[in-house]
Amino acid sequence: MNRRSSALIVIDMQRDFLDPGGYAAMAGMDIDALRRPIPCIRMLLDQARNGGMLVVHTREGHRPDLSDCPPAKLARSRRAGAEIGSKGPLGRLLVRGEYGHDIIDELQPLAGEPVVDKPGYGAFHQTDMAQILETRGIRRLYVCGVTTEVCVHSTLREAADRGFECVLVADACGSAHPALHEAALQMVAVEGGIFGRVAATRSVIGGGEGSL
Repeated sequence: MNRRSSALIVIDMQRDFLDPGGYAAMAGMDIDALRRPIPCIRMLLDQARNGGMLVVHTREGHRPDLSDCPPAKLARSRRAGAEIGSKGPLGRLLVRGEYGHDIIDELQPLAGEPVVDKPGYGAFHQTDMAQILETRGIRRLYVCGVTTEVCVHSTLREAADRGFECVLVADACGSAHPALHEAALQMVAVEGGIFGRVAATRSVIGGGEGSL
């Protein structure tokens, strides 16, 4: 497929999920495991940028007044010990404009690369992601980021329902729960690839089928 009709989607590589003192750390998640895909994502970014492919970054977070945060989601975060909107070392947790809400230094977007701020887990819910992709004629998505079983999978499922061809880059996805990471990968591949293809970074950048 032509690179002009493909896009790399980098999900939620934010300080709140990847740095000590952020939301994930305060919720007791394994930050080292979540950071593991950074080198693979760096390789994907280099390949996509060098080839002129569209790169879209996402960030999960909420308005400062939390008016876009459903009470049920707020309650879940409270039970996890990292209440959305509460004060942490990186600023208010998962709140737009705070230091922790932004993307980590290693993977900062380049000028002109769209950054989609999303209030939910999936990147299409209450965002302009669909319009960004449709106006550019994008048909294939390479999806990576964190977490495999939540925001990555939610985005992948939304994309599949919208008719996009999806490639989930397994080692460029991270989770604090290895068993859930593996299960999420397996769910994509069932029934001949019901949600898309699962591939490794080396395969994707190596020039084979479905490569960048």
